[in-house]
Amino acid sequence: MAGVMVPSVLLVCLGNICRSPIAEGLFAHHAERAGLDVVIDSAGCAGFHVNKPPDPRAIATAAAQSIDIAHLKARQVAVADFYRFGEIYAMDETNLAELQSLKPADATAKLGLVMSMIDGAQTPGRSVPDPYYGGQGGFDQVFEMLDQAAASWARRQSLTAGED
Repeated sequence: MAGVMVPSVLLVCLGNICRSPIAEGLFAHHAERAGLDVVIDSAGCAGFHVNKPPDPRAIATAAAQSIDIAHLKARQVAVADFYRFGEIYAMDETNLAELQSLKPADATAKLGLVMSMIDGAQTPGRSVPDPYYGGQGGFDQVFEMLDQAAASWARRQSLTAGED
């Protein structure tokens, strides 16, 4: 239908090789399960890893739950993203502050923390910790957190789509 905008979400962490690719895979998984027509992408605030695949530990963590993120390539947030995406969610307060400083005054994207997606969250401002310098347990924790956020986001999108 002409003029109907497909919901879109960009998930952002620092380098786009750990948290945000896991989030992208999970948001896509939950969107597909809910039958949603959405655009989902991920990016990093920094350009350290542009065009590189996700961290092998992130790929393995997602793959253990049948989520394939091996094909993703890191990219840096661009000014155009603030016009292209309706929602942009950061993994932590530092990434959110960086996004807020980059966002053009006339951009319409809604910014927030990804953990604010969780329905009835006790701590809606909670950040997703960066697992890069830790062990496998950190990646497992990140996966569990982002799975909750993605499921809540998909439920909200389903409800919104039902109102149209």
